[in-house]
Amino acid sequence: MVRFHKLALGSAFVAALSLIPSSPIGNVEMTNAEKKAEEVAANAAAEELLTKAAAYAPPDGSSAFEYEAEVHKMLDIVINSLYTNKDIFLRELISNASDALDKLRFLSLTKPELLGDTKELEIKIEYDPEAKTLTIRDTGIGMTKEDLIQNLGTVARSGTTNFMKALSESEKNNINMIGMFGVGFYSTFLVADRVTVASKNNGDDTQHVWESLNGEASFHVGPDPRGNTLGRGTEITLHLKEDADEYLSPYKLKELIRHYSEFVTHPVSLRQIKTVKVPKEKDEFDEEEKDEEKESKEDGDDIEVSDEEETPKEPEMEEVTTYEYEQINTDPAIWARDKDDITDEEYQEFWNVVSKGDGGQKAEDWTHFNAECFLHACAASLRDLQSYPAAFSNVSLTRGNINFKSILYVPYALQQGQFESMANGLRLYVRKVLISDEFDLMPKYLSFVKGVVDSDDLPLNVNRETLQESKIIKIIKKKLVRKAIELIRKMANAPMPEDDEVAEAEVDADGNVITPEEKPKEVHPYIKWYQKFGLSLKMGCIEDSANRDKLQKLLRFKSSNASGDDDYITLEEYVDRMKEWQKDIYVFPGESIKQLKESSFMDAFLDRDLEVIYLTDAIDEYFIANVREFNGHKFRDITKEGVKFSDEDDDLAKRRAKVYTDKFKPLTKFLKKLYGSDVSRVTISKRLGRAPAIVSSSEWGNSANMDRIMRAQAFAHGVSPGENMIPTGIMELNPRHPFVIRLLESLPEEEDAEVPQSVEDTAWILLDMATMSGGFPIRDSKKYASRMTRLLKSNLGIDSLDLADEIDPPEEEDEPEEPEFQMPDMTDFDMPDLDDLDME
Repeated sequence: MVRFHKLALGSAFVAALSLIPSSPIGNVEMTNAEKKAEEVAANAAAEELLTKAAAYAPPDGSSAFEYEAEVHKMLDIVINSLYTNKDIFLRELISNASDALDKLRFLSLTKPELLGDTKELEIKIEYDPEAKTLTIRDTGIGMTKEDLIQNLGTVARSGTTNFMKALSESEKNNINMIGMFGVGFYSTFLVADRVTVASKNNGDDTQHVWESLNGEASFHVGPDPRGNTLGRGTEITLHLKEDADEYLSPYKLKELIRHYSEFVTHPVSLRQIKTVKVPKEKDEFDEEEKDEEKESKEDGDDIEVSDEEETPKEPEMEEVTTYEYEQINTDPAIWARDKDDITDEEYQEFWNVVSKGDGGQKAEDWTHFNAECFLHACAASLRDLQSYPAAFSNVSLTRGNINFKSILYVPYALQQGQFESMANGLRLYVRKVLISDEFDLMPKYLSFVKGVVDSDDLPLNVNRETLQESKIIKIIKKKLVRKAIELIRKMANAPMPEDDEVAEAEVDADGNVITPEEKPKEVHPYIKWYQKFGLSLKMGCIEDSANRDKLQKLLRFKSSNASGDDDYITLEEYVDRMKEWQKDIYVFPGESIKQLKESSFMDAFLDRDLEVIYLTDAIDEYFIANVREFNGHKFRDITKEGVKFSDEDDDLAKRRAKVYTDKFKPLTKFLKKLYGSDVSRVTISKRLGRAPAIVSSSEWGNSANMDRIMRAQAFAHGVSPGENMIPTGIMELNPRHPFVIRLLESLPEEEDAEVPQSVEDTAWILLDMATMSGGFPIRDSKKYASRMTRLLKSNLGIDSLDLADEIDPPEEEDEPEEPEFQMPDMTDFDMPDLDDLDME
């Protein structure tokens, strides 16, 4: 029976239309010549289409079978629901081939005769640009005729329902599912118009072939007309679509194999087609004639003798096409091995494979583990995944857990600019076949962690979005995050490496031992690493509330007791050193350590020997705003109001505060009226040391440092600095400072009396000083300049600021120009004459 392709029928329909007489358009009829030309063109187009779409003839001796599942629905599932990237068809076929090889290897352990003469377990891929075909061949278990009909012809049978039913019947059925083609096989129709599968199983003497057209509702199965060409295994040939020529490129195929099947257990080789020039082989008959001619000349009387040697002729070259296989997946999957058998050098080599140049030439540390995730909490997730028809071809999720192996690496270095554009560094594999390198298996703050995750229990042929949203992935992610944090904690708690170099004592000329110079203090490796990745851990404290306590213990800070370049403290160390009466953890956010040390806010803390943690990273403001406490101790920003010290008697402190408040009430009232909206209020400070005044922030408002950060961000987004409203702070006065006391005495006794301009200027200058000491910018620079001008005028005793008259200096005579220096004539100069000179 001969069946015609849809394109051929369409072209015949075009040809039939060309025979229909043309109807007049309007009142204009076509001439006979025009009609004939149109008919010729239509016939030519139809003939061209018929040529391109030749009649399809199924393999000789094959029988037709109908798909059990409706084919259009199947294709809709494959193209729209499962696969959004055509490239994965090669991943699916290599995975199926690997499964078939695994099954044969498993069975051959008890039945070695199954291997027969073909001992190699391998996958070979060939491309043919002329025939537009791509072939994937394996030496696996192969399929019988019945296997081809059941596994490739009944979509529903290879789906979830029957698979889960088979698994529930017996544990032994697990191995029988290995190597069976599931829905992944049908991804071939994303790129192929026709798919041909030849397969030979040891239990069948005949090699059979399966073939189907894209979009057809039936397939053909029968004996392979070529005979037994495989010996054992399966060969899949894709007759590619016109828009799939890119899969005939060896570079594209190499890229896909390395990307998806880099760590497949069995060797995957690609046949390379090369054209080389070789010397053309000489015909034997021509060679004999030349030899006879040479002999006749030698036997003749006339022998010509030539002094010149004959120049050998260059051999005639011809182009020859060669074929050779190149193994693509040469990198080992060391995560599948026992970690006790893997050396540090092997781990570092695998780091270079995983990192691909990111994160430095070596890894800082790593962890290698096997994990088991229980799925009692994932019943809903399993139902969601199983709702996709034929989505699970090789999944064993009914056992109640998911096992996976993983290697996680922490990099040594971070490339500049990588923190902002850091991509996920983990790759998810199923049976060493890459599912995706775009899974968010790590939260953003741990995106610098690189490595692999491999599970035999996850679905291979389900789309990334479906799996990403499942609770299964969430459980795996939770386990990975925990392991990554444990790895960093191990780095932090590791002892200081011992110095292998033993300094030899040096002796001077008199025999005295020279005291060696003191070596610089050794820095713990974790501190060096933290200086590069500390921001990520702080981000984790903000975002990951579940692991916040663990992450806070990994943080390191500069403080007033440890402010050297490499001196850091932990929050636990700070809490251990707190005063008995101290309840809060004092923190000081700012731009630099130098500015923080010299700030007036530090006076009271230095006087009381209280340790303050310095926060100089921009993220620190968000950190203390979101985290708020550690081990029950709140973070207290010393630049904000509410800072209290409990080292003195409470009753005395209250009585003293009341007296100061009453005494300076006229001054605070005057200043609040003078400053207006420039300050929120004026109060008497209880914590100032040597500064006359300072502007602090409200407890729930932004600090001066946070205001600086926000203004910088606004400017970066196109908002000019003048458009930003500077927040109003709290003016704190030091009641013991001479400036404040004298300012109080300078006020008139009567409240409504006019205050001298000099007193107002002094008050404004006091605010300017307090504002800058508090870290805020001057609110009005023009008014500030006017005040300073009046102050200078008063201090210098200047009555008027009118400019002096311009001077009119007398004209000066022109000075003679200096003569130019001329080199002497060195023509008669003789160097030996220098010997006669007395140089002593």
